Amino acid sequence: MKESGRKQGTLSPCAACKLLRRRCARDCVFAPYFPADQPQKFAIVHKVFGASNVNKMLQELPEHQRSDAVSSMVYEANARVRDPVYGCVGAISSLQQQVDVLQNQLALAQAEVVHMRLQTHQFPSTSSSAMAATNNNSSHSRRSYYPLNEVEQADVEDSLWS
Repeated sequence: MKESGRKQGTLSPCAACKLLRRRCARDCVFAPYFPADQPQKFAIVHKVFGASNVNKMLQELPEHQRSDAVSSMVYEANARVRDPVYGCVGAISSLQQQVDVLQNQLALAQAEVVHMRLQTHQFPSTSSSAMAATNNNSSHSRRSYYPLNEVEQADVEDSLWS
């Protein structure tokens, strides 16, 4: 059974203490977050931030926030290794550009759907137009100036502006 990154009954050092070649104390701030079986996790964080800075950051935080802080540091460190100049900001920027491109593609597709709906309602087939003419002559309903009925117009407006 493992407890805070160490095997119970043995004093196996955490990944941080192993890398730093020091004795791992019982109250080691790194042990719960950098277990011995994940040495690459601390190695990359140490390379980017330095052990002293990581230690300071963890000690300044309440214990319930430390796990999230370590996850963020690992993510940022990996991003910094991949892109030393921009780090995770570069990844975020790239994702934002992809979102913008996809939103533009979606808007174009929605406009095309509206265009196709308008074409099918402006130029209906002869059999349906003959039926419509018969129905319009027999009932005195209010005619719309728009080729779409009210429900379809609402759908079109929602798709364009939402």
